[in-house]
Amino acid sequence: MTKVADIASFKQKALQWAAGFDTCCYMDSHQFSDAYGKFDTLIAVGAKAHLKASAGDSFAQLEAFKAANPGWLMGFFGYDLKNEIEALNSNNPDHLNFPDLFFFVPEIIILIKGDEVTVEGGDVAELFVSGTRFELVHAKHQQSINFKPRFSKNEYIESVEQIKQHIARGDIYVTNFCQEFYSQEAVIDPLAVYDKLKAVSPTPFSTFFKWGDNYVMCASPERFLAKRGNKLISQPIKGTARRDEDALVDQSLIEELRNHPKELQENVMIVDLVRNDLTRSAKEGTVKTEELYGIQSFAQVHQMVSTVICEKRDDVSDIQAIKNTFPMGSMTGAPKVSAMQLMERYERSKRGVYSGAIGYFSPDGNFDFNVVIRTLLYNAAGQYLSFHVGSAITYHADAEKEYDECMLKAKAIFEVLGNA
Repeated sequence: MTKVADIASFKQKALQWAAGFDTCCYMDSHQFSDAYGKFDTLIAVGAKAHLKASAGDSFAQLEAFKAANPGWLMGFFGYDLKNEIEALNSNNPDHLNFPDLFFFVPEIIILIKGDEVTVEGGDVAELFVSGTRFELVHAKHQQSINFKPRFSKNEYIESVEQIKQHIARGDIYVTNFCQEFYSQEAVIDPLAVYDKLKAVSPTPFSTFFKWGDNYVMCASPERFLAKRGNKLISQPIKGTARRDEDALVDQSLIEELRNHPKELQENVMIVDLVRNDLTRSAKEGTVKTEELYGIQSFAQVHQMVSTVICEKRDDVSDIQAIKNTFPMGSMTGAPKVSAMQLMERYERSKRGVYSGAIGYFSPDGNFDFNVVIRTLLYNAAGQYLSFHVGSAITYHADAEKEYDECMLKAKAIFEVLGNA
């Protein structure tokens, strides 16, 4: 462990260094207060081994891969693993061609907590020299990107009204309806774009993930599932309000969110779903809602966050516990399977890594995974750049306001790429 005087500069240099490798994962909490956080920043570099899998038997493959590699594992679960868990399918277009699951065993781990840096693997002295002495390369100006929507505003509103008819009939109670914005023949500097994204929208589960020519640039505020000892923690987000520069107006927006019937309704429905999912892995009687309707404020939005916990049964493996709760309720709806079936009909593109989870398994037996939202996905070889946004649709949802919420969630990405 070494103390570093200018930790912000060290982090930026370490990220730039890591991005030069074929495989890397950078996770930054941006100093958000988190009772379950283990570090401020985690950087994993290089791949001793990796697992790439498609829906079918990917969870079983990961069990074997993890057993053979009991240390650090970094990776992601794509949303379409739902097809392995339930009798579902994904037939919508996919232009990114990312795998459904990807994990790697890092050659080097850098952990940052406060001003203390710990390095595992590699030549530690050499890493610190390179991490503190080399010059940062400043990115060239990024040309603005013209994103195309899969839905016009009118088409989106019409689809929401049709979804509400399913809710009125009792097919579902709530769902998360998502739309894609995309750009073909897009040429970007992924690291520069991520740097700007985290500057515009610093969040507690921010991630830069690279393997080969594929990139994930993520500004997620949401934890999917973590394990600390034998305790499982899920923190679904449902409920969104804009920020305002005027402090009094901003506070009034928080109060409005805290007391808004539709936002409260969608939050509690997802909390009930998460509680039900956790019972599959929990010791009897241990599932509890630790916090309901908590408010967290970020650069772009206020969010309503609840925390659900349980004690994991000894006969349930870590990967089985993830499978038992995947995909996360905040991105599906309730009942879960019916909502996912309907969204496959109404959405126009495969979600892929979006609505999935990125995170780590650590040598001490813990794990932590985010929810992949507020995220740019880029296939550099195919020059395809994509992001999704979604919102919860309930019986009382106003289709126009749901569209506006999607645009609010997309604001940071549009700003980063010159479309604000």
